[in-house]
Amino acid sequence: MNSTALLTDHYELTMLAAALRDGTGDRPCVFEVFARRLPDGRRYGVVAGVNRLLDAIENFRFGEEEIDQLRRNAVVDDATLDWLANYRFSGEIDGYPEGELYFPGSPVLTVRASFAEGVVLETLALSILNHDSAIASAAARMVTAANGRRMIEMGSRRTHEEAAVACARAAYLAGFTATSNLEAGRRHGIPTAGTCAHAFTLLHDSEEEAFRSQIEALGAGTTLLVDTYDITEGIKSAVAVAGPDLGAIRIDSGDLGVLARQARDQLDSLGARNTRIVVSGDLDEYSIAALRAEPVDAYGVGTSVVTGSGAPTAGMVYKLVEVDGRHVEKRSTSKQSRGGWKKALRRHKDTGTALEEVVFQASAEPELGKFDKLVQIPLMRAGQVTPEVPTLEQSRERLRAALVSVPWEGLKLSRGEPAIPTVYLEESR
Repeated sequence: MNSTALLTDHYELTMLAAALRDGTGDRPCVFEVFARRLPDGRRYGVVAGVNRLLDAIENFRFGEEEIDQLRRNAVVDDATLDWLANYRFSGEIDGYPEGELYFPGSPVLTVRASFAEGVVLETLALSILNHDSAIASAAARMVTAANGRRMIEMGSRRTHEEAAVACARAAYLAGFTATSNLEAGRRHGIPTAGTCAHAFTLLHDSEEEAFRSQIEALGAGTTLLVDTYDITEGIKSAVAVAGPDLGAIRIDSGDLGVLARQARDQLDSLGARNTRIVVSGDLDEYSIAALRAEPVDAYGVGTSVVTGSGAPTAGMVYKLVEVDGRHVEKRSTSKQSRGGWKKALRRHKDTGTALEEVVFQASAEPELGKFDKLVQIPLMRAGQVTPEVPTLEQSRERLRAALVSVPWEGLKLSRGEPAIPTVYLEESR
């Protein structure tokens, strides 16, 4: 993987060049990724993209093409180019594992390295974490709204081709069942699913011919799209061709609640009682929640999930918080940061319900209570990914358990305060 050409900003290299020249580039520093606030209306965020980021950092290189481009455009001096040509991250990273919840001020990622090594990772870290966490946060709300029903991510046509793969991964982490993106299936082992589109029905001289062709190719367990013309006639033709063992029908337009009820009644009357109903078409967490009482077996979600359902970024920032053991912080109005290397623990009731997010200075770790849990884990040591980093499947389970711990008010789709408050413990000096 060679990500440097796209994921380094000019201003990062400007700082790097100046710091290398004046000798401050070697100062040991701590950088922190956090969100000052959650997107409007959200009560929790979901951390995603960590594993992708770690892979990117391990392979973060300035090859000959990148160096030549920087030289031709006089971006930095020759001494800086020589430094970049030999860049290998050798520092330490701790952070929230994928599938963990985060709240305002949560130290999602902590990078400990020289200023030079750490500063060039800002855009790389934020581009991945902001995107994937936004998608996973929206997807988790949709999964909660679906209340255990099957969820299929199908938004590849509504975003950048590479973003589509990352979106599918983030949605799967959040609890989606499958994706229509085959590249996501290849890279990440995500189950894939899909059916024919309206174009296939329009290709044939009749809807019945289209259904027969699909069933002959894929078997009666396939899903038939029945709303190209008239849904009632489409369902009638689907069962006539496939028989009562038809796997599923998909409805992609109209008043989905009404149509699902009518479809269920019609399918049952035709003896297709086990045929499932899949709905799609501009769904989001609110429309999914509105369909909870309807006889819907699965949801196909596209645009809304790959755009973060109105919050396409998690709003995370990457800030320098410590230099040579000295706390540093930004004090600009409405953009303050808290200095120092920080960690976090989450306090729970004995029932497992989360009570608060406690952020504390790393040098003054409080005594852990019986139901307290440290949130950060080691992610990289000496530039290498640690064995503690969970797999994608483990992260799915982590999120499932984390959502169970959220107070029920925090799972509402209505506006409100974060599900649990963030509490800062100040270091005694």
